[in-house]
Amino acid sequence: MDLDTVRTFVAAADAGRFQEAAAELGVTQQAVSKRVAALERTLGVRLFARTPRGAELTIDGQAFLPHARELLRVAERAVTSVRPGRRPLRVDVIASRGAASGLMRGFHRAHPEIALDVVTLFEIDTAVAAIRSGAVDATFRAVAVPGRPLPEDIESVRVVDEPLQLLTGPAHALAGARSVTVAQLTGHRIWMPGIVPGTEWAAYYEDLVAEFGLAIEATGPNFGSDALLDTVADTPALATFMGGHTRLVWPAGHGLRRIPVTDPTPVYPHSLLWHRDNPHPALAALRAHLAATATGHDAAGTWRPAWVTAH
Repeated sequence: MDLDTVRTFVAAADAGRFQEAAAELGVTQQAVSKRVAALERTLGVRLFARTPRGAELTIDGQAFLPHARELLRVAERAVTSVRPGRRPLRVDVIASRGAASGLMRGFHRAHPEIALDVVTLFEIDTAVAAIRSGAVDATFRAVAVPGRPLPEDIESVRVVDEPLQLLTGPAHALAGARSVTVAQLTGHRIWMPGIVPGTEWAAYYEDLVAEFGLAIEATGPNFGSDALLDTVADTPALATFMGGHTRLVWPAGHGLRRIPVTDPTPVYPHSLLWHRDNPHPALAALRAHLAATATGHDAAGTWRPAWVTAH
């Protein structure tokens, strides 16, 4: 059913005259007559009866009018749902407790009027495909993994360098240290179940191990952060890395220690990725917010893999 004919029918019904409906719609009276006639042929009924006073609805016209109004309301809602700026900005943060989630919370505090959908996608190829299909508007990732450059239609910008910290239980040999150097970590077991080959974080830790001769173990099933914290708390021989901006809560009895790593400080680089043709106005607001609040990149005394983009 042609919505223009439905819209014309409603205008004519409200005006009571084809001439007034034509003026309201900005078309000729002949165009109104043709549209109404086309709708009548589609429905197989007469909608108007011509009278000396104008055009009156027939019984069929009266029955159709409320449905015609609802058709137009549904059409408007459908258009509104995809109109740039009217639907929520959809952003992938990888994990709900990580640095990217914190950045989005800061954006929401600064712009509470902007509707947000925050999702968590696992792998960078999935996230990039979601950006290109329009399933998400942006994602936070470390770019670019060696041998896997971003497509030309995907833009990226560094937004925060997150320092790594060492997390130990109370009985670990380094638990009392106020900070540890990377060299001091040599020979200590750093347990990180959940490092998945082929991911950008796997590439990051592979370079970290190669650069500093560390021993990172990714063995065993990944039961999530709570199980990791339990094991580190109870096992003096194990420690793990966590991001300095990662928010984790554990029972007071665990006695866990978060210890800064220095000389140099390994930083995990988070970038915002988006499609260059994405018209959502809230995406521009997010980029401006991140640009205004982003910390410095490649600061003295820090380390990142050579393949991480510098911009």
